[in-house]
Amino acid sequence: MNRTDRLYALVEALRAAAPERRSARRLAEDFGVSTRTVERDLVSLQEAGVPIWAEPGRTGGYTIDARATLPPLGFTVEEALAVAIGLATLGNSPFREAARNAARKVTAVLTEDDARRTARLAGRVHLLEAGDRVPAPTALAAALTRGRVVRMRYRDRAGAESERTVEPLGYIGKGEDWYLVAWCRLRDGVRAFRGDRVLAVEETDEAAPPRVVRVEELDIPHGVLRPVLGD
Repeated sequence: MNRTDRLYALVEALRAAAPERRSARRLAEDFGVSTRTVERDLVSLQEAGVPIWAEPGRTGGYTIDARATLPPLGFTVEEALAVAIGLATLGNSPFREAARNAARKVTAVLTEDDARRTARLAGRVHLLEAGDRVPAPTALAAALTRGRVVRMRYRDRAGAESERTVEPLGYIGKGEDWYLVAWCRLRDGVRAFRGDRVLAVEETDEAAPPRVVRVEELDIPHGVLRPVLGD
């Protein structure tokens, strides 16, 4: 059994036993590997975000939240490389921290050989950037995810600063620029705010009301808008 298959099997074994615990020694015997190998695999799964807990002691062991887990994904080297490249393009976006975490999770579920091959190939791919962009605040991504109203300080293209209260609706990425599309309460309409011009962000406890945005309302330069999950 290779490492990827064993990771799948470990998760399934813990899911089947939950909420009971399984010791590393027992798991090692079940899979015909050393205890050290099982412990290393379990750490990799934990780093990949799988909710596995360890309880020390003679009667302790490992357990998993079976309701909140699915088996880890299996990637080919080509798929892992494509994911790594895609995530690297988010370096200036509000999603850059989540992208770095996701990249670590992808690496964690690869076999050691595939992880080395992916890293070697990724070293041959570079992104050409202007190098003069200030990253968009990551708090903007969190506000969109949680559906919260945001107060922010914004500098427009003429350099004028203003305080805005906005309801996040989505994002548009254009090269290195990321635009927050939001309902602006100051302007009483939909506006697009370039991420590197957002100077400060404060998420409120107010839930943003549902709104529908139309492309013609967006005052930003763009070509053809393509959805992230499009074909």
